[in-house]
Amino acid sequence: MIEDGSLSRETEALRERLREAEETLDAIRNGEVDAVVVAGEGGVPQVYTLETADQTYRILVEEMREGAVTLSADGTVLYSNRRFAELVGVNTSSIVGGLLSRYVSPNDIARLDVAAAQSGKGEFDLVSVNGLLVPVHFSFARLGGDERSPETFCCVVTDLTDQNRTGEELRSAHERLLLEVEERQRTEELLRHSLKMEAVGQLTGGVAHDFNNLLMAISGGLDMLKRTDDPVRRERIEIGMRQAVDRGAGLTRQLLTFSRRQAIDPEAIDIPRQIAGMRELLERSLRGDIQVVTDFAADLWPVYLDTNEFELVVMNLCINARDAMPNGGTITVSAKNKPSLKAGRFSGDFVQVIIADNGSGMTPEVLAHALEPFYTTKDVGKGSGLGLAQAYGFANSAGGKLDIKSEVGQGTSISLLFPRSDLSPNARTAEIGHAKTELDQGPGNGHVLLVEDDHEVAEFTAEMIRSSGYRVTRVASAQAALGALANGRNIDLVFSDIMMPGGMNGVDLAKEIRTRKYDVPVLLTSGYAAAFQAEAHALGVRILAKPYRMEELSAVLLELMQP
Repeated sequence: MIEDGSLSRETEALRERLREAEETLDAIRNGEVDAVVVAGEGGVPQVYTLETADQTYRILVEEMREGAVTLSADGTVLYSNRRFAELVGVNTSSIVGGLLSRYVSPNDIARLDVAAAQSGKGEFDLVSVNGLLVPVHFSFARLGGDERSPETFCCVVTDLTDQNRTGEELRSAHERLLLEVEERQRTEELLRHSLKMEAVGQLTGGVAHDFNNLLMAISGGLDMLKRTDDPVRRERIEIGMRQAVDRGAGLTRQLLTFSRRQAIDPEAIDIPRQIAGMRELLERSLRGDIQVVTDFAADLWPVYLDTNEFELVVMNLCINARDAMPNGGTITVSAKNKPSLKAGRFSGDFVQVIIADNGSGMTPEVLAHALEPFYTTKDVGKGSGLGLAQAYGFANSAGGKLDIKSEVGQGTSISLLFPRSDLSPNARTAEIGHAKTELDQGPGNGHVLLVEDDHEVAEFTAEMIRSSGYRVTRVASAQAALGALANGRNIDLVFSDIMMPGGMNGVDLAKEIRTRKYDVPVLLTSGYAAAFQAEAHALGVRILAKPYRMEELSAVLLELMQP
């Protein structure tokens, strides 16, 4: 039977997890989430996405009379519409991934770089594949960028071949053209904003429905615990409540993974362990008639990747494979070492990850366009055409590449090539399961300064720290924590929430502790850890993402307080 004190702690833990989930819902309401995949009724995945906006935007851009390209900061073409491909005489798949400057007259390249950097406009000569010069007008615009996402540009390309005007007529035509382009840009922005608001409304409603179901399971479980003394039944109710909390935590992580604010945080990873960790999510996203088989080399090298981006790529490719097997089939995820590889610009040690299916395969025509952003053969609302393009961009940004092999009726094989990492993967996750046993043997004399403004959360966290074998002192603000350290208290570790009142958050506290040269390790925690990961990493400070279990907290405390 569960004692009243234990039940109270369980209740507070549930409240804390739900409070953290509200942060994610705020992100949704603010329009910071593009798409999420969540478990629906009966385990069938539900997709909440902005695909309708993407579909409309793709059609609009593809039907423009002008050429259109998007570029990275170094001039690499990320997207080309059909009209620009016609101007240079090649297909769009040949354009994407190359530099825009290779299609511009050598005499114009210097002016092109200036125009792009200044979001300017100007006339240039395109060089088509057959060597002909095509006079065009370029109009660049910056799409944005910050410390978390790279800067990108768009360019509208107008063919001037038939505009054989001189003097005032030519200037007047240019002015009208610029007005048309500016008006088109305003119209596109209004359209995207309108569709986005509609989609976000649907997204918020769907996620709210899922969270309300979880709240109902937890609320009903608490009521039932009060009405039964049967230990078997109480244990069954408690397991159900924990499962609801875990689903809520998983939903929160998925929302953050698909959020625009998700920070890029590469690290050395062990691919078999990473795939094993997302096995449950894969099974929920695929149908019951789809089998996932893994085949990894025993001596597989680590690779240096962002784990969230890697998991998103694997998920998207597996979902594509699922959709290509309407009658069921097998998805094989394999990986092997490719030592001393020499293939074009690639030279060195690489790891090859292959995701293959035995589905319907692609025709040569579809395969030729498969990597183009917004290109999709799926019905409207079933896919945005961004999955393969995102995987292609991810592989390139990691210093590797993506290749596709497909044959109608024989299935599709996607090969991802990543450089070998000289760093060793972080093994903390593998050690967590052993941490409780080690702490039960416990140091017993460690002293943790807990910085938490929420009284109920602080009570629950303090009890977890005590149960792990440490003494704990709790303060409610960063300023109070600095005061406790200044008083010369024997503190072995500072454990602080990141989001706190008083003008100083947990990261600021860690910086001040370093500035004052207090010789004490700092551990931070947050339900939105990705937003602060870069700052914390620069300080050498660990972040423990909420919600966490006692075993995870115990493992990190033991590691940080070891001499």
